[in-house]
Amino acid sequence: MKRTLIIFLRVLLITGCAGIFLIGAIRIAMILVSRPAISLHQDAEPVAVVIVPGAGLNRDGTPSLPLRDRVDSAVALYQAGKAQKILMSGDNSTVSYNEPEAMRQYALEQGVPDEDIVLDYAGRRTYDTCLRARLIFGLDTAAITTQAYHLHRAVFLCQALGIDILGIPVEESRYQPSRFLFWNFREVLASAAAFWDVYIKAPEVILGEPEPIQLP
Repeated sequence: MKRTLIIFLRVLLITGCAGIFLIGAIRIAMILVSRPAISLHQDAEPVAVVIVPGAGLNRDGTPSLPLRDRVDSAVALYQAGKAQKILMSGDNSTVSYNEPEAMRQYALEQGVPDEDIVLDYAGRRTYDTCLRARLIFGLDTAAITTQAYHLHRAVFLCQALGIDILGIPVEESRYQPSRFLFWNFREVLASAAAFWDVYIKAPEVILGEPEPIQLP
């Protein structure tokens, strides 16, 4: 019985170490593959549409600090003439939770015309945002702006789902340290999940009739 337990623990340890190595390798590979498609704001080439993925709301329904940073970055691109439209993609799974509308209101306050804002109410995950950007909104080329820890996964997913994407890191605010560490740790696991979604089993995504973005 003791020998069997020792063997079991050894197998468990080896399996755990192999799993950690695999997850780490996927994350590193994702960073290396996506890095050439990432550009700083000031060096970014103009694109027709910049995508803003959701990042949560405050209790009062306003954009969270990370989400405000993402919208700020997209607005800066728009105001610099480097984007013609802003596609705001987020979760609206309940009546009381509406990320796209919160982003829209925040952008309107900064002077972005309503006609240049496009809302995607079914961007529940980054995978959904990227797939819907191509299949619903007809994008084959775009930019996406988000925090550096999330950007590599966002670029990887957009590329894998058929979009020639330009990744632009946001200027990050001073986030709460514990939450920032959690987001970075979660991103490692989310990268492995993204690999699974693309190459093993695609998740179910809310689709519908195409709504191509009309450009000037």
